[in-house]
Amino acid sequence: HDNLVTDKLLEKWLNQNLYWRITMKNSMLLKSGIIAFLAALAIFFSPVVGEYKAEASTISSEELTTKSKEFIGVKYRYGGTSTAGFDCSGYVRHVFSQLGVSLPRSSASMYGTGTAVSKSDLAVGDLVFFNTSGRGVSHVGIYIGGNKFIHSMTGTGVTITDINDKWYWGSRYVGAKRVATVE
Repeated sequence: HDNLVTDKLLEKWLNQNLYWRITMKNSMLLKSGIIAFLAALAIFFSPVVGEYKAEASTISSEELTTKSKEFIGVKYRYGGTSTAGFDCSGYVRHVFSQLGVSLPRSSASMYGTGTAVSKSDLAVGDLVFFNTSGRGVSHVGIYIGGNKFIHSMTGTGVTITDINDKWYWGSRYVGAKRVATVE
């Protein structure tokens, strides 16, 4: 009689345990499926890298040039994002932010946004990129016309420089991106 009771209890426990394992496995699969679906939705509805621009309003070239020149003389500060001191991308991001255009934080990230523009087609407001580190895009400025760009430079701060400068910037030019409508 004891063996029969033990066998019944064991059988009942195994059946419950098997049910539990199957339920848990299905639950984990369901949970994984829901997470994958939500991740796919997030990716689908997130902005595409090349579409990172604010088109709410058109910026006039005069407004952009005036705003960017407002900061001439502000000192350079590594990692700086305010008038207490700007690094190159902090400066560019600050100027465009003041005009209602959102940009990523680093020069390399900015290079991944917008529409590529050839050097011969540069227009006021285009972002111009340089390789100053020997490891890809590492510097950004704002093209202001007449082969000039404005940027925050180590040792100088916010200044205007010739894009074709034969001593430094000309040979380090990488490319340009249009990130806003500037007229």
